[in-house]
Formats: sequence, structure tokens, C-alpha cells
Amino acid sequence: MAYEPVRVGCLGMGWWSDVLADAIKRSGKLEIVACYTRSAQKRDAFAVKYGCRAAPSYEALLEDRGIEAIVNTTPNNVHAETTQAAARAGKHVFLDKPIANTVADARALTEACRGAGVVLALGYQRRRESHFRWIRRRIDGGEFGRLVNAEANISRDRLGKIDLASWRYTAEGMPGGVMLQIGVHYSDVLTYLLGPITAVSGRLAQLVLPGDNPDVASLVFEHENGALSTLNASYASASEYYAMNVYGKEASAYYDLHNGLRFLKRGEERATPVSRPKNDPIAEELEEFAAAVRGDGAPEMDGERSTASLAVLLAGIRSAREGRRVEIKEMLA
Repeated sequence: MAYEPVRVGCLGMGWWSDVLADAIKRSGKLEIVACYTRSAQKRDAFAVKYGCRAAPSYEALLEDRGIEAIVNTTPNNVHAETTQAAARAGKHVFLDKPIANTVADARALTEACRGAGVVLALGYQRRRESHFRWIRRRIDGGEFGRLVNAEANISRDRLGKIDLASWRYTAEGMPGGVMLQIGVHYSDVLTYLLGPITAVSGRLAQLVLPGDNPDVASLVFEHENGALSTLNASYASASEYYAMNVYGKEASAYYDLHNGLRFLKRGEERATPVSRPKNDPIAEELEEFAAAVRGDGAPEMDGERSTASLAVLLAGIRSAREGRRVEIKEMLA
């Protein structure tokens, strides 16, 4: 469906703001009108790079009638405040994951958007990657049979690369460290593929990086359908690595960063490589948001689903701290 580009104001000028802005430019379904962050130097640089206005304040963004939506990449702990303000101003919101640092904040900003009748979409691009979409279609088609297990790994090397002044690497700004910052991507994919998670057992460690936050995390998930899955996340590994193996009674799929996707049916001796075109998941999620703003469909990851996603990670953090299995309903009580 053809429609006019959604006019957006970008809030927060960290490195991810540029990733989203680049995707907006690739898409053409949104248009960056203005930007704001507290640092005049950063907002001026962003304005020059993306050909938009540098607003003098967030209030100025919200008062601008030419802006329809806010693309919000502010720190997690101000997601509620900034999103509620956008909702009051009648602006739709695309918010980077996680939705917040607490379930209370997640619920408050979700309700604010619902009450104002504005679209709220969360950035969970990993589930959109072509290999995971392919696996999901085969699961829906019954080729896997009963799902029994999955294992995932998402690892990066952050030694010597972190800024301890950044909220992303502090316990206050990013509770649970690597678990909440990047583990959330694959906990979401595991939910997408195997279904809702009902309980978590977790462990955290700080082995390599300085600061006050874990750089290694291991989680065991119990899914509503009875399947079990595991997730390992690390900022202390020698290199970047992603992997996701999904096991069913009738078939299994294996994906990793270096070898791509492979598929094995019951009775076969070797997995068959599956060629998948590389897609643009960040642009796709922004385009879905734009379509929803124009009244065409709804975001795949909305406030309710993203609150549930947050609860899974918070359960893992509580499990690691208290040394016990934690049910998701406990986090949502």
C-alpha cells in the first residue's frame, strides 16, 4: 500500500540512533524531520548527517505539528517518561528494546500509548532475520513435529571497547548486563520459535570486563508447550558469534553466523544447507511501524509482547541473584 512517508523526530543520539536513521533512509517509508538530544554537538552533527533540523528541546519536538512520530533511543530508565510525553502530545512511538528496566514502567508507557490512541512499536529486529522466518514457517507447517528443545548463543567481544560512562554498561542503566542488553534478542527469538516462556533458571558472571555488570549469562527456559531451551550470552568472548539450533521430533534446524542455515529431517544422515537471501530486518520493522501509523496493520512487537519479553529477562536476573527457578507470572504480578 502506498502512503506518504511518516514524518519522525529522532530522540537520543547514541550509536543506535544512527543505525535506525540509516535504515530510515534505506526504506523511504519514513522521513526524519528533526532530532533532539541534550548534547548540542551530537544533535547538530546528527542534523547535518541526516538532513534534518536540530530541535532546541524535546518539548519542541513534541510541539511540532509536522512531526507524527518519535523514534526513541534514549536510555532504558527514561523510556517511560519520554514515551508518556510523546503519547500525551499525540505522537506515535518507535522504541528501541528493551521496553524499560521495570515491568511497572513498561506497563505505564504501554497504557499511555493505548489511552492516547497512538501506535507503540518495539525494535526486536532479530526475529525478522530471513533464516528465523524460514524456520517459523516450517514449524507452522508441521515439519518439525513436536518441538522439544533449542539452544542459542549470542556473543560479542567488548574487551577494551566499552565506555563505563555509558548507561549501556552500568548496572543502573542496564540491569543484568549482557543478559538484558543482547541476550534479550535471542530470548525473543526463542519465544518466537518455541512459544511463550513460563519459567527461567539463570546464572550470571563477570569474568573479563571492568565495571559493575555481568559479562556472561546462561539461562534455561521452560516453554508453555513443555519444550526446554538454553541461551548463552557473552561480552567476554574472543569474537562475535550467533547460533540457534531448534530441535523437533520430526526435524531440526541449525543456524550459526559462519555456516548459515541447515535443515535435517528424521531419517536423514546429513543436514541440508538452506540458502536464504539476506534481508533488512531493521528497515522492515520501521516500515511495519510506518504502515501501522497509516492504519495498515499493527506492530508485531507491541507494548504487551515487549513487557512479556522484559519479564523473561528480569526473571533470569532474579533467578541468578536468588539461586532459584523463577516463574514469569511472579514478575508480572
